[in-house]
Amino acid sequence: GCDSSLNLTSQKATDAVDGIFQSLRDIARARMHMKQFNSIHNPGSNTHQAASYKPLLKQVVEEICNPDRPDPVDIEHMSSGLTDLLKTGFSMFMKVNRPHPGDHPLLVIFMVGGVTVSEVKMVKDLVATRKPGTQVIVLSSALLTPRSAIELLFATDRLQPDTDI
Repeated sequence: GCDSSLNLTSQKATDAVDGIFQSLRDIARARMHMKQFNSIHNPGSNTHQAASYKPLLKQVVEEICNPDRPDPVDIEHMSSGLTDLLKTGFSMFMKVNRPHPGDHPLLVIFMVGGVTVSEVKMVKDLVATRKPGTQVIVLSSALLTPRSAIELLFATDRLQPDTDI
């Protein structure tokens, strides 16, 4: 709401910063219902004091490629055919393991909103080290640059942002 630094007032700057933090809180609130992937911040512990950042995409890929293979909490298998539907129905009465996302030799990840080149490389490296032999395809609605990521993050209309991507 300010076309020049000459028109910048303390109130306009405060409103802009408040808007930025409200956007960040809204993004964090979108993951509150998740049990496993609800935070990208690790505050540290008594033995490891430093806080760290763990990207959501990295958490999801590590869960998919987990060799211990617990049932994923926030990743849900969707039945695709009659056989899968029957297995899902019988699982209420019998002990039937749901298929794990890492069972298939092809992993397709689609990122709504965009993906950066470094995120694609991180996925490729994680899958290569944790689940060799698995082919991974990363699709996205946009290839993000640092500038376009910030523009999309703070666009006034997030459903139809006014950016030149």
